[in-house]
Order: sequence, then C-alpha cells, then structure tokens
Amino acid sequence: MAFAADGNGPAKPYLYIGWPNNGEVVSAGKPFRVWFGLRNMGVAPKGVIFPNTGHHHLLIDTDPPPAGQEIPSDRNHLHFGAGETETMVELPPGRHTLQLVMGDDKHVVHNPPVVSKKITITVR
Repeated sequence: MAFAADGNGPAKPYLYIGWPNNGEVVSAGKPFRVWFGLRNMGVAPKGVIFPNTGHHHLLIDTDPPPAGQEIPSDRNHLHFGAGETETMVELPPGRHTLQLVMGDDKHVVHNPPVVSKKITITVR
C-alpha cells in the first residue's frame, strides 16, 4: 500500500491549521471554529484505502504519536474519520496547543508522519 509520504505521491504533503492562527486569543465559554488545510494529498474517510490519502486528527495539548502507531481517540485526540475539514471546539480558559496529524484508513500515523506545525492559542 502506498502512503502519502513514502515518495509515491506527487509532492510532499503540507498540512496546516487555517484558523485559529498561532497566538490567537479566543473567547472562553463558547465554541470556536478550527479549520484544516491540506495540499498534495487527498482526504478520504476511515476505512477507505486509496494511495496518497488520509483523514485529519486534531491534537489538543499533546504531541502526535510516532509513525505507524494508531492515534488514540480521547479528549486530546479528535478524529475526523468522515473526511471533515473543520470543527467547533470549546476549551477551558488558559493556553492550549493545537496540531493536526493525518491518519490512514485505520487511524494509523503515516510513515513518515504528515503533521502540521503546532500552534498555541489562549482562551480567555
């Protein structure tokens, strides 16, 4: 099976958080929108096996698992297995980190991993 970053794709995938921006301050007590961007790779729902594709996982206040490891599903690892490219998130007041990682058809981190830059936001 060809993975997104194994050299069989058209170019190196680029995964990013479109909003919020690094350093953004968002209001406490209400959900805010997080949207995801991806270039040079396709988005496919969980269970769909297709070269150079995967689906998003939003990491909150945690680091991505290593390549080849299944991504947990908990309050720090949000899965978007239907191919979603945005979500609404509500976080408690304070500083938080957000990062994306792509998972394959079984929620396993690609090898090498396809991850976004980690951003920091403040909720107040």
